[in-house]
Amino acid sequence: MRKAACCKFILFSKFVQPCTLRRQPCRLGIEKYKMFLENTVNHKEQFGWIEVICGSMFSGKTEELIRRLKRAKFAKQKVEIFKPAIDVRYDEDFVISHDANEIRSTPVPAAANIPILADDCDVVGIDEAQFFDNEIVKVCNDLANRGVRVIVAGLDMDFKGNPFGPMPALMATAEYVTKVHAVCTRTGNLAQFSYRKAASNDLVLLGETEEYEPLSRGAYYKAMSRERSKKIDVEDPKTFKPSTPKE
Repeated sequence: MRKAACCKFILFSKFVQPCTLRRQPCRLGIEKYKMFLENTVNHKEQFGWIEVICGSMFSGKTEELIRRLKRAKFAKQKVEIFKPAIDVRYDEDFVISHDANEIRSTPVPAAANIPILADDCDVVGIDEAQFFDNEIVKVCNDLANRGVRVIVAGLDMDFKGNPFGPMPALMATAEYVTKVHAVCTRTGNLAQFSYRKAASNDLVLLGETEEYEPLSRGAYYKAMSRERSKKIDVEDPKTFKPSTPKE
Protein backbone atom coordinates (compact mmCIF):
# COMPACT_ATOMS: atom_id res chain seq x y z
CA MET A 1 0.00 0.00 0.00
CA ARG A 2 2.81 2.35 0.88
CA LYS A 3 4.53 1.66 -2.45
CA ALA A 4 1.30 2.23 -4.37
CA ALA A 5 0.71 5.55 -2.59
CA CYS A 6 4.26 6.63 -3.34
CA CYS A 7 3.83 5.80 -7.05
CA LYS A 8 0.61 7.80 -7.14
CA PHE A 9 2.38 10.82 -5.65
CA ILE A 10 5.20 10.64 -8.25
CA LEU A 11 2.63 10.34 -11.06
CA PHE A 12 0.63 13.27 -9.66
CA SER A 13 3.73 15.45 -9.29
CA LYS A 14 4.55 15.05 -13.00
CA PHE A 15 1.36 16.88 -13.96
CA VAL A 16 1.29 19.47 -11.19
CA GLN A 17 3.70 22.38 -11.28
CA PRO A 18 6.17 22.65 -8.37
CA CYS A 19 4.64 25.92 -7.15
CA THR A 20 1.39 24.04 -6.36
CA LEU A 21 3.18 21.40 -4.29
CA ARG A 22 5.37 23.90 -2.49
CA ARG A 23 2.39 26.18 -1.73
CA GLN A 24 4.06 29.21 -3.28
CA PRO A 25 1.99 32.43 -3.14
CA CYS A 26 -0.12 33.07 -6.23
CA ARG A 27 1.04 35.92 -8.49
CA LEU A 28 -2.54 36.91 -9.34
CA GLY A 29 -2.71 39.39 -6.48
CA ILE A 30 0.59 40.97 -7.61
CA GLU A 31 -0.69 41.34 -11.19
CA LYS A 32 -3.90 42.93 -9.93
CA TYR A 33 -1.84 45.37 -7.90
CA LYS A 34 0.16 46.32 -11.00
CA MET A 35 -3.06 46.97 -12.91
CA PHE A 36 -4.61 49.07 -10.12
CA LEU A 37 -5.74 52.35 -11.64
CA GLU A 38 -5.15 54.91 -8.93
CA ASN A 39 -1.48 54.49 -8.05
CA THR A 40 0.05 55.96 -4.95
CA VAL A 41 2.56 58.80 -5.33
CA ASN A 42 6.06 57.58 -6.15
CA HIS A 43 8.35 59.83 -4.10
CA LYS A 44 11.49 58.44 -5.76
CA GLU A 45 10.36 59.50 -9.23
CA GLN A 46 8.75 62.92 -9.46
CA PHE A 47 6.53 62.22 -12.45
CA GLY A 48 2.77 62.11 -12.66
CA TRP A 49 0.59 60.33 -15.19
CA ILE A 50 -2.42 60.78 -17.45
CA GLU A 51 -5.75 58.98 -17.11
CA VAL A 52 -8.30 59.22 -19.92
CA ILE A 53 -11.99 58.41 -19.45
CA CYS A 54 -13.70 58.15 -22.82
CA GLY A 55 -16.93 56.90 -24.36
CA SER A 56 -20.19 58.03 -25.92
CA MET A 57 -22.71 60.47 -24.51
CA PHE A 58 -24.64 59.25 -21.45
CA SER A 59 -21.94 56.67 -20.67
CA GLY A 60 -20.93 58.12 -17.28
CA LYS A 61 -17.63 59.81 -18.25
CA THR A 62 -18.19 62.94 -16.18
CA GLU A 63 -19.63 60.91 -13.32
CA GLU A 64 -16.43 58.82 -13.20
CA LEU A 65 -14.28 61.95 -13.45
CA ILE A 66 -16.11 63.54 -10.51
CA ARG A 67 -15.79 60.32 -8.48
CA ARG A 68 -12.01 60.23 -8.88
CA LEU A 69 -11.60 63.94 -8.16
CA LYS A 70 -13.74 63.79 -5.02
CA ARG A 71 -11.64 60.89 -3.73
CA ALA A 72 -8.49 62.95 -4.28
CA LYS A 73 -10.06 65.91 -2.42
CA PHE A 74 -11.03 63.62 0.44
CA ALA A 75 -7.36 62.62 0.67
CA LYS A 76 -6.48 66.32 1.16
CA GLN A 77 -4.78 66.58 -2.22
CA LYS A 78 -4.85 69.91 -4.03
CA VAL A 79 -7.26 69.50 -6.93
CA GLU A 80 -8.18 71.82 -9.79
CA ILE A 81 -10.85 71.09 -12.40
CA PHE A 82 -11.15 72.71 -15.80
CA LYS A 83 -13.69 72.66 -18.60
CA PRO A 84 -14.04 74.49 -21.94
CA ALA A 85 -15.76 77.85 -21.59
CA ILE A 86 -18.30 76.93 -24.30
CA ASP A 87 -19.82 74.20 -22.13
CA VAL A 88 -22.55 76.02 -20.22
CA ARG A 89 -25.28 73.38 -20.48
CA TYR A 90 -25.80 73.06 -16.72
CA ASP A 91 -23.71 75.73 -15.05
CA GLU A 92 -20.88 78.11 -15.86
CA ASP A 93 -18.77 77.28 -12.80
CA PHE A 94 -19.54 73.60 -12.16
CA VAL A 95 -18.84 70.32 -13.91
CA ILE A 96 -22.15 68.47 -13.66
CA SER A 97 -22.91 64.93 -14.81
CA HIS A 98 -26.20 63.82 -16.37
CA ASP A 99 -27.28 62.36 -13.02
CA ALA A 100 -26.69 65.72 -11.26
CA ASN A 101 -23.34 64.96 -9.57
CA GLU A 102 -21.30 68.14 -9.51
CA ILE A 103 -17.94 69.62 -8.61
CA ARG A 104 -16.72 73.22 -8.85
CA SER A 105 -14.60 73.93 -11.91
CA THR A 106 -12.85 76.73 -13.78
CA PRO A 107 -14.03 77.40 -17.36
CA VAL A 108 -11.15 78.26 -19.71
CA PRO A 109 -11.28 79.51 -23.32
CA ALA A 110 -8.17 77.58 -24.40
CA ALA A 111 -5.92 74.77 -23.19
CA ALA A 112 -2.98 77.18 -22.81
CA ASN A 113 -4.72 78.76 -19.79
CA ILE A 114 -4.64 75.54 -17.76
CA PRO A 115 -0.92 75.40 -16.73
CA ILE A 116 -1.09 78.95 -15.36
CA LEU A 117 -4.10 78.12 -13.18
CA ALA A 118 -2.92 74.63 -12.17
CA ASP A 119 0.19 75.75 -10.29
CA ASP A 120 1.12 73.60 -7.24
CA CYS A 121 -1.69 71.09 -7.90
CA ASP A 122 -1.50 67.39 -7.07
CA VAL A 123 -4.39 66.46 -9.35
CA VAL A 124 -5.84 68.21 -12.41
CA GLY A 125 -9.19 67.21 -13.88
CA ILE A 126 -10.30 68.19 -17.38
CA ASP A 127 -13.84 67.60 -18.64
CA GLU A 128 -15.12 67.65 -22.25
CA ALA A 129 -11.54 67.51 -23.55
CA GLN A 130 -12.73 66.95 -27.13
CA PHE A 131 -13.75 70.63 -27.30
CA PHE A 132 -10.23 71.89 -26.60
CA ASP A 133 -7.64 72.63 -29.27
CA ASN A 134 -4.71 70.27 -29.91
CA GLU A 135 -2.62 72.20 -27.38
CA ILE A 136 -4.41 70.17 -24.68
CA VAL A 137 -2.17 67.17 -25.48
CA LYS A 138 1.02 69.10 -24.74
CA VAL A 139 -0.56 70.70 -21.66
CA CYS A 140 -1.51 67.30 -20.18
CA ASN A 141 1.91 65.81 -20.86
CA ASP A 142 3.73 68.84 -19.42
CA LEU A 143 1.62 68.63 -16.25
CA ALA A 144 2.31 64.88 -15.92
CA ASN A 145 6.03 65.51 -16.39
CA ARG A 146 5.85 68.01 -13.52
CA GLY A 147 4.49 65.32 -11.21
CA VAL A 148 0.76 66.03 -11.58
CA ARG A 149 -1.89 63.35 -11.86
CA VAL A 150 -4.03 64.40 -14.86
CA ILE A 151 -7.53 62.98 -15.30
CA VAL A 152 -9.20 63.73 -18.63
CA ALA A 153 -12.76 62.92 -19.71
CA GLY A 154 -14.21 63.34 -23.19
CA LEU A 155 -16.05 61.90 -26.16
CA ASP A 156 -13.82 59.60 -28.19
CA MET A 157 -16.02 59.88 -31.32
CA ASP A 158 -18.13 62.64 -32.84
CA PHE A 159 -21.71 62.17 -34.07
CA LYS A 160 -20.40 60.85 -37.41
CA GLY A 161 -18.44 58.09 -35.68
CA ASN A 162 -15.03 59.68 -36.32
CA PRO A 163 -12.28 60.21 -33.70
CA PHE A 164 -13.04 63.50 -31.95
CA GLY A 165 -10.49 66.32 -31.81
CA PRO A 166 -7.46 65.74 -29.57
CA MET A 167 -8.91 62.64 -27.88
CA PRO A 168 -6.97 60.03 -29.97
CA ALA A 169 -3.64 61.71 -29.13
CA LEU A 170 -4.57 61.94 -25.45
CA MET A 171 -5.51 58.26 -25.38
CA ALA A 172 -2.23 57.35 -27.10
CA THR A 173 -0.04 59.23 -24.61
CA ALA A 174 -2.00 58.34 -21.45
CA GLU A 175 -0.85 55.68 -19.01
CA TYR A 176 -4.44 54.60 -18.33
CA VAL A 177 -7.45 54.63 -20.64
CA THR A 178 -10.93 53.72 -19.39
CA LYS A 179 -13.65 53.31 -22.01
CA VAL A 180 -17.12 53.49 -20.53
CA HIS A 181 -20.34 52.57 -22.33
CA ALA A 182 -23.91 53.76 -22.33
CA VAL A 183 -26.91 51.49 -22.92
CA CYS A 184 -28.38 51.54 -26.42
CA THR A 185 -31.85 53.10 -26.36
CA ARG A 186 -33.04 50.82 -29.18
CA THR A 187 -31.47 47.42 -28.49
CA GLY A 188 -30.42 47.44 -24.83
CA ASN A 189 -26.87 46.45 -25.82
CA LEU A 190 -23.72 48.38 -24.93
CA ALA A 191 -23.61 51.68 -26.80
CA GLN A 192 -20.44 53.42 -27.97
CA PHE A 193 -21.91 55.79 -30.60
CA SER A 194 -23.54 59.19 -30.03
CA TYR A 195 -26.31 59.44 -32.62
CA ARG A 196 -27.46 62.98 -33.34
CA LYS A 197 -31.21 63.37 -33.70
CA ALA A 198 -31.07 67.14 -34.27
CA ALA A 199 -30.92 68.41 -37.85
CA SER A 200 -27.46 69.98 -37.75
CA ASN A 201 -24.13 69.15 -39.38
CA ASP A 202 -22.05 71.32 -37.04
CA LEU A 203 -19.27 69.32 -35.42
CA VAL A 204 -19.89 70.97 -32.05
CA LEU A 205 -23.50 70.99 -30.93
CA LEU A 206 -24.11 70.98 -27.19
CA GLY A 207 -27.17 69.00 -26.29
CA GLU A 208 -28.92 66.42 -24.17
CA THR A 209 -31.44 63.62 -24.76
CA GLU A 210 -33.46 65.76 -27.16
CA GLU A 211 -30.46 66.12 -29.49
CA TYR A 212 -28.59 62.84 -28.94
CA GLU A 213 -29.12 59.21 -28.07
CA PRO A 214 -26.54 56.46 -27.39
CA LEU A 215 -26.63 53.59 -29.88
CA SER A 216 -24.88 50.26 -30.30
CA ARG A 217 -22.91 49.53 -33.47
CA GLY A 218 -25.82 47.78 -35.17
CA ALA A 219 -28.42 50.38 -34.23
CA TYR A 220 -26.11 53.24 -35.23
CA TYR A 221 -25.36 51.68 -38.61
CA LYS A 222 -29.08 51.20 -39.35
CA ALA A 223 -29.94 54.74 -38.22
CA MET A 224 -27.21 56.27 -40.41
CA SER A 225 -28.28 54.12 -43.39
CA ARG A 226 -31.86 55.35 -43.05
CA GLU A 227 -30.61 58.91 -42.79
CA ARG A 228 -28.58 58.56 -46.00
CA SER A 229 -31.58 57.02 -47.80
CA LYS A 230 -33.80 59.96 -46.82
CA LYS A 231 -31.17 62.40 -48.02
CA ILE A 232 -30.96 60.69 -51.42
CA ASP A 233 -34.76 60.73 -51.78
CA VAL A 234 -34.90 64.45 -51.04
CA GLU A 235 -32.01 65.40 -53.33
CA ASP A 236 -33.08 63.21 -56.26
CA PRO A 237 -36.81 62.43 -56.46
CA LYS A 238 -36.16 60.06 -59.42
CA THR A 239 -34.44 57.62 -57.07
CA PHE A 240 -37.52 57.36 -54.87
CA LYS A 241 -39.17 53.95 -55.03
CA PRO A 242 -42.52 53.66 -53.30
CA SER A 243 -42.96 50.55 -51.21
CA THR A 244 -45.30 47.88 -52.57
CA PRO A 245 -48.43 47.62 -50.42
CA LYS A 246 -48.91 44.26 -48.72
CA GLU A 247 -51.98 42.30 -49.71
